[in-house]
Amino acid sequence: MAITYKKSGVDIDKGNQLVQHIKPLSKSTRIKGVTSSLGGFAAFFDPSLQNIKNPLLVSSTDGVGTKLEVAKFQNKHDTIGIDLVAMCVNDIIVTGAKPIFFLDYFAVGKLDLIQAKQVIKGIATGCKQAGCALVGGETAEMPGIYTDGKYDLAGFSVGMVDRKKVITGKSVKAGDALIGLASTGPHSNGFSLIRKVFSKKELSGSWGKQVLKPTQIYVLPLLKALDKFKIKAMAHITGGGFIDNIPRVLKAGVGAKVKLGSWKVPTIFNEIQKRASLDDFEMHRTFNMGIGMVLVVSEKEKSKALSFFKKQKIAAFDVGAIVKGKGVQLGKA
Repeated sequence: MAITYKKSGVDIDKGNQLVQHIKPLSKSTRIKGVTSSLGGFAAFFDPSLQNIKNPLLVSSTDGVGTKLEVAKFQNKHDTIGIDLVAMCVNDIIVTGAKPIFFLDYFAVGKLDLIQAKQVIKGIATGCKQAGCALVGGETAEMPGIYTDGKYDLAGFSVGMVDRKKVITGKSVKAGDALIGLASTGPHSNGFSLIRKVFSKKELSGSWGKQVLKPTQIYVLPLLKALDKFKIKAMAHITGGGFIDNIPRVLKAGVGAKVKLGSWKVPTIFNEIQKRASLDDFEMHRTFNMGIGMVLVVSEKEKSKALSFFKKQKIAAFDVGAIVKGKGVQLGKA
């Protein structure tokens, strides 16, 4: 009896069915510049249609880590794709670039079409929220590498920015203000610790629902903000929290003083801190603590920035200031 690929654990027909399901989702995310359809060996994009005078390409790749385990506990897979897009496009926007297209890599032990369709639906939703096109991806069925029901995700995004408009952080100086934009929860970081302090039962219930909330995508409001006032630097608060991420966008000679208490920390972080017996430094080095993006603006433009984000219905807070020195200092408001 022949040992077919299907008997070896890889179902080509299911893979083809998934591609047919993805095609209309991909089409729904099309933007100016996409010149090919899903299904080819590669995707085409015409950058001249974006009307950027002196374009520079910006790229990012990321995943969602062990948040995938919580999605499995909740048996809810339609938002994890939003997280995947967010982790890439939020990194791109901090440079001042506009994300233009996105690709995903979806690896499974055995392809479950219902589960896969939910994941891809979330990716398409995330692309719409970011204003970028889902132009392709790869679905890999790998029995023996992943057990049934397990999957992994990786995302890849490309953006464009006018060379003269790249945000470099060179103009940041002591006295500038730090504006924090609210997160929706842990986003996609710290889940190995979260899974240590919460039981599988808890993560299958109400606590799991809280931490599974999809990552906030900040792209569209920030693109509008760039037309309204000068943003000197932006830091996406992901792995490494405040402590490691803010210094990445600051020049030598300046640091940041973060005012603890200047925003309301979501309950989930207080619960994690209590259960894990962690100090403030360790919490702010692991989690976003309710702030998913930090902007540096001049003190003069602070009020304008706060007012702008209020109109955009995004909670924004005066969370600190730039100071002489280096690194991040945590102090009381």
